[in-house]
Amino acid sequence: MTIELLQSFFGWCALINVGLLTFWFLFFWLGHDLMYRIHGRLFRMSPQTFDAIHYAGLAGYKVGIFLLNLVPYLALQLVS
Repeated sequence: MTIELLQSFFGWCALINVGLLTFWFLFFWLGHDLMYRIHGRLFRMSPQTFDAIHYAGLAGYKVGIFLLNLVPYLALQLVS
């Protein structure tokens, strides 16, 4: 496995994950009421709890993208 292949892999992983994060954020922002109605029936939670769970999930996903995709990509860029 070459460094160029790994760079490409981590670059595409980062791009795909940022796309998923953006989709999640936009759906949460624009479809908040629909999402809350669906999940509120299933789990019986307050809107504040629902928002906190999604905010924490978005933050955790973003940290994962930085640590697992962008940092290895940048490290490989520095090595080559």
